Amino acid sequence: MKTILFFFITSSLCLLSLNYSRAANPSNSDSSIIAKADLTPAAPDTASVDTTVPAEPFAFGDFTWLLGNDRQHTSLLDSKYFTGEFLLDVNYTASNQHPIDHTVIGSTTLARDNEAEVNLVAAGGDFHYDNVRGRLLLQLGTRATDVPRNDGSVFRGQYDLADAYRYFSEAWGGYHFNVWNGINVDAGLFMSYVGLFSYYNAENWTYQPSFTSDNTPWFFNGMRIQTFPSDRVKVELWVINGWQSYAKFNNAPGLGFQVLWRPNDALQILSNNYEGYDTQDEPDRLRLHTDNSVEVKYYDHPGSFLHRAAFTLTQDIGEETGNGVNGFHSDPVLGPAQFFVSGMAYNRLWMANDHFAMTFGGGYIHNPGRYLVLAPTGQASPYPNSYDPTAPISPNAFPIDVAGTQFTGWDCSVSWDWMPNELETWQLQLVHREASVPYFAGPGGVTSPDGYTTTPLTEGWTPNLVKDESRIIVAFMVRF
Repeated sequence: MKTILFFFITSSLCLLSLNYSRAANPSNSDSSIIAKADLTPAAPDTASVDTTVPAEPFAFGDFTWLLGNDRQHTSLLDSKYFTGEFLLDVNYTASNQHPIDHTVIGSTTLARDNEAEVNLVAAGGDFHYDNVRGRLLLQLGTRATDVPRNDGSVFRGQYDLADAYRYFSEAWGGYHFNVWNGINVDAGLFMSYVGLFSYYNAENWTYQPSFTSDNTPWFFNGMRIQTFPSDRVKVELWVINGWQSYAKFNNAPGLGFQVLWRPNDALQILSNNYEGYDTQDEPDRLRLHTDNSVEVKYYDHPGSFLHRAAFTLTQDIGEETGNGVNGFHSDPVLGPAQFFVSGMAYNRLWMANDHFAMTFGGGYIHNPGRYLVLAPTGQASPYPNSYDPTAPISPNAFPIDVAGTQFTGWDCSVSWDWMPNELETWQLQLVHREASVPYFAGPGGVTSPDGYTTTPLTEGWTPNLVKDESRIIVAFMVRF
């Protein structure tokens, strides 16, 4: 905790001394990741600009090209006090394994194989009045089940937190202070951006992300303090319940911070850092994690058919120590190694005035102890039955968060986008994934002999997990 607070305070003081130009009015909007700007802004009348007013963070350039950012330049449903938002995300995916129960394993974006799937329907928006701000986005679809099912903290205590929260993708309120280029203090459910990809697929370069993004948090529950010492820098502090958890696994809160730097409109450097105690019944097991990304736009020639190109690099490193595990090194007394190392890289090309794009890339994961591996579902699930939590867990459960277990994986993909306008995206993706142990759904599935939950299990039947899968994904996404 002292390390995080020291870094947060010193970073803020150092960044305050940076001398950047200030040219616009302060904004009460959330500039955590998204910054919308006109591609060809008119030159300001320098004689009439009030240079004493701090510039809006990240409004000096066009950042709609970034992986994880909204690609719209203006909000269609904007008004004085409320900016509305609606998202629809539908996909069809098919695996070469053809699981009999149509179940996808190891993804928070995909749930059903060989079926049309409504992944996400979200509606809500941003409220803003003077310095008061808030955001509410309600969600339905398979994602409202895919993501909460990986949170074991909901089994602590009462009130069915999984169902209470699952229909909110974001729900927070806060206050904007006119200090520096802005300070926002918010509380509630908010996006994490650990792993670079956005929770909303319409903002991403590719549909199924690499292991690094899928196995790190999509959301946090708690409080954040966003500070903007200049219009090019954000330093953000988190005090939260835990690592993508609605509740606390133990008594200490999770702590973390983010540093985001955009020196110009062709470069972003992002660092997310976290510490917390996120293992059930292990109050002294400390988790540390750092997630670091760089995004570079290396080609920009408006008017050409191939008019823009960019790449991203992400590297994550983390460990758990205490209560029987020993971070990066096994020890006969302290326990086996339990750590996380992963990375991913993507390259994207834009063509025909942003109407077409192509993305290729992939990544890897190495996670001894499997404490961040997404748990399989069905009869391979290591989690309690949410409707009968004290019932015995399946004897064929895939073990996760177990000291001494191993997991290594890699993936690669290529995708093509057709974007008729800024509101909709059609995407075709081919992705291949492999793991060092049987993990993905095989032909026999993970549900029952015939794939239905209503069919009794027969003697000798076990979930069918395999080490690799290749799949095709067709997705349609709309955002207003």
